[in-house]
Amino acid sequence: MLRIGAILLGLLGPAPALAEQGVTADEVRFVQIAAMTGSAASLGTGMRQGIEAAFAEANRAGGVHGRMLRLDTLDDGYDPSLSVPVLRDVLHQDAQIALIGATGTPTMAAMQPLTTAAGLPVIGPFTGATFLRDPELGNVFNLRASYAAEAEEWARLLVDDRGLDRIAILYQDDSFGRAGQSGLVAALQRRGMEPVAEGTYMRGTLAVKAALIDIRRAKPQAVALVGLSLPLSEFILTSHSLEFNPVFISISFGADDIAAELGSAGAGLIVTQIMPFPQDSAAPTAAVFRAALAAHDPALQPGFVNFEGYLTGRLAIVALEAAGPALSRERYLEALRSLREVDLDGLTLTFSPTDNQGLDRVFLTEIDPDGNIVAMTGG
Repeated sequence: MLRIGAILLGLLGPAPALAEQGVTADEVRFVQIAAMTGSAASLGTGMRQGIEAAFAEANRAGGVHGRMLRLDTLDDGYDPSLSVPVLRDVLHQDAQIALIGATGTPTMAAMQPLTTAAGLPVIGPFTGATFLRDPELGNVFNLRASYAAEAEEWARLLVDDRGLDRIAILYQDDSFGRAGQSGLVAALQRRGMEPVAEGTYMRGTLAVKAALIDIRRAKPQAVALVGLSLPLSEFILTSHSLEFNPVFISISFGADDIAAELGSAGAGLIVTQIMPFPQDSAAPTAAVFRAALAAHDPALQPGFVNFEGYLTGRLAIVALEAAGPALSRERYLEALRSLREVDLDGLTLTFSPTDNQGLDRVFLTEIDPDGNIVAMTGG
């Protein structure tokens, strides 16, 4: 059973007694608070895989300024009511230099005020929520493009390129779903439009049928989807059974999972991504990632989530290098704030005093007839 105090999943042992906010002479510790159980478990574990692959890669080269990198992972089950007590315990123990790879909008909405008040750096949260892109926060450093940017790409493809004018949306009824919904509404309003229908479902359920009935009644040409893989898969499969077959376009959150759930039944589903294609043979960053993941654990398969985790880990490492040998949380936070252009093997992250998000590009992919995610070649 998931306990309020959370379960320490890393097998790295307790932090050394003399650690100063996660820093000793020979190691530096980070903490991840994310779903390791429950409906979003694959996202939390995927981020952990990638971060650990990046850290292991650095450790094989001697660490950073002679310090080995360690990751402590704590489970919040994608439940904000658990995230807060877990984080309070982390802040009380004060044994890690930064929070990295946290997963989910509702959980980060609950944790962000506490991290900002404590001056705890937050690196690469797995969410595109707009509130985390406020540079005034001062302690949050995003990797991925926002949900608003994904929604703008939906509108560009569906309205500008394809000429569709009847767009509906299904979204999870919480801060995550509403972030995607507000992004789509804004993108359509810029084009003098609004959604023809909206439907919601409760987080942690598959109760999408009522929303499907309402959306189907509006006869949309396309339906945007903002949610987790299981309810979205249920919505698409039920739609097919009712011979309701608009264009479906989904947010990046859990793309690997929805492809696995649907298989060939997902053919034609468009999915926006905020990471480059991890299997891209022509992209040096992807090749380095695949090699690092294989070296860390040959059984792991490269995907969009662990690729994001890997790049998040790399971003944390760049800031450690910039902070210098005399490391402290204060110096580390200043190094993060001072980042401008960060080159990760040909992939450039760009930050500024008014922009705390490294990547802005949104990529279009789709599920092919074999159930695989492939890059879209046309509009």
